[in-house]
Amino acid sequence: MSKTSELVFAPELDQPVRYMERTRSYYLGLGYENPYVWAHYIDAPFTPLKKPLNQSILGLITTAVPFDASKGNQGPGAPYNAAAKFYQPYQHSIDGDIDLRIAHVGIDRKNANMEDMPCWFPLSAAQQAVKAGRIQELSPHFYGLPTNRSQRHTFEIDAPIILDMLRADHVEVAVLIPNCPVCHQSQSLLARYLEAAGISTVVMGAAKDIVEYCGVPRFLFSDFPLGNAAAKPKDPESQILNFELALRLLESAPAARTTMQSPLVWSVDPSWKLDYSNLEKLSKQEVERLRDEAEQARITARELRMQSVGN
Repeated sequence: MSKTSELVFAPELDQPVRYMERTRSYYLGLGYENPYVWAHYIDAPFTPLKKPLNQSILGLITTAVPFDASKGNQGPGAPYNAAAKFYQPYQHSIDGDIDLRIAHVGIDRKNANMEDMPCWFPLSAAQQAVKAGRIQELSPHFYGLPTNRSQRHTFEIDAPIILDMLRADHVEVAVLIPNCPVCHQSQSLLARYLEAAGISTVVMGAAKDIVEYCGVPRFLFSDFPLGNAAAKPKDPESQILNFELALRLLESAPAARTTMQSPLVWSVDPSWKLDYSNLEKLSKQEVERLRDEAEQARITARELRMQSVGN
């Protein structure tokens, strides 16, 4: 075969990160012997739109948390902050100043942006969609779903609370935006619950394997670092495009388990995909430090959970 006729492929690593495999190896490497068991379904519920989006009320559901200065560093570049975690679903008005942070979850701190809120909370894009007539209106609140490792707690306790909030606000369609690996699972479980209750949903996420393994009605996948599920930082055009794609998916998905991939590219260099929870790139001393930090974070999160919801 001549040189000019050789096939040219993309680098092997330039594919969606396998977060379930990566996190399993990471925690085994830190000394945790029982790998996490991820939620997995074959079928998924599916509720077609009951009416056009321009006649529908849309709600936004996030795993980010309102900023509380008393909880420690949560700004750009902040390390994982277990003290900022929350364990009770919440709702807040969409009016006024909103400051949501993501330091409490396991995002990609080397590559993700932690200062541009539209990257993980597409409120401005949703508001523009209302102005453009794509949506009738937004619900008066947005909603916070805890990042809960207990699938049973998410499905049996948190999801019904969120559903009650949505029904009180007459929400008919919902956009769910996760951040970390477990966030993606929690939001996927919630999407399934809401869909079975008659609310059409779409997940905007960056952990393709976790969402598809769980099985959701509609999924807009962006091949971005965790913490940037909605858009690229400082890029209003990417915010508008991705949110419009999520709306189109709500309108056009023919059945459950429909995935659409955003055409946006994070970087022409795919090596960022090797950074998240990759012990092979760390020294022995760094691994030991991370082991100590993980154990302290586990204790802090457990104490906070006990104070909030008990066992």
